[in-house]
Amino acid sequence: MRATIWGCRGSLASPGPDTVRYGGNTSCVEIRLSDDSVLVLDAGTGIRPLGAKILREGLPARIDVLLTHLHMDHLEGLGFFGPIWEPSAEVHVWGPASPTKSLAQRIAMYLSPPLFPVHLREIPANLVFHDVPATEWHLGPATIFADLINHPGPTVGFRITEGDRVAAYVPDHEPALGVDDLATASPEWVSGTAVAWGVDVLFHDSQYTEDEYLSRVGWGHSTWRQAVQFALLSKVRKYVMFHHDPTHTDDQLDEIVAMARELWGEGGGGELEMAREGMQLDI
Repeated sequence: MRATIWGCRGSLASPGPDTVRYGGNTSCVEIRLSDDSVLVLDAGTGIRPLGAKILREGLPARIDVLLTHLHMDHLEGLGFFGPIWEPSAEVHVWGPASPTKSLAQRIAMYLSPPLFPVHLREIPANLVFHDVPATEWHLGPATIFADLINHPGPTVGFRITEGDRVAAYVPDHEPALGVDDLATASPEWVSGTAVAWGVDVLFHDSQYTEDEYLSRVGWGHSTWRQAVQFALLSKVRKYVMFHHDPTHTDDQLDEIVAMARELWGEGGGGELEMAREGMQLDI
């Protein structure tokens, strides 16, 4: 598997001179499997340049878009994803189930007037919508597992396995909610460990500083310290800090990753990096 980060900002796109190095686009990660199958994790604003690249290279037979949840920063780019405007494209969209409306109905609340100029039903590509299954399923040579995690509204994290390599994607997550101490907690009692346990690479929420979190408990996000503790608890081999707060500048993110690496080293972790647009990882 090869992962390419097209957007790693949280909550709101934040382009500008202070976010050049880490990027301002919201969540989108491309996973290329060994047979060149394309998995797209979330449809934030980063999906727009990804779509342009896919069209330049030629449409694959099928594209699968896996949505962790339907908050706007993870969905707002879908209408600008070039392949959905190609009649020959087949795009499968996966997302967490709701007891009240289908996935297509919920997405159509955004992809329709007055919020979007075109109705979802008018998009020319062959769009196929799926509720995320409760058990593992297969996409090409990969096995996918999704599990509900702590975040407002139906939200899942994804675990992607191909051969002996495993990646986990948990961009919005508050594992510390209801837990006295993540550093000493039992993994089976912490949200998200079933997705992240022992993976080669974990992309995980690290949105807040500790001071910021004090007034945002229950909002569904982690401090950088909680995120490092979660990654250590889950025994991941490489942790990639993700979902950067829209107010955090490049220089602030440099300071955060330096503190995170110190804590990571104390815990005996493997590798730790701060996500940035354009980053590629061979998993």
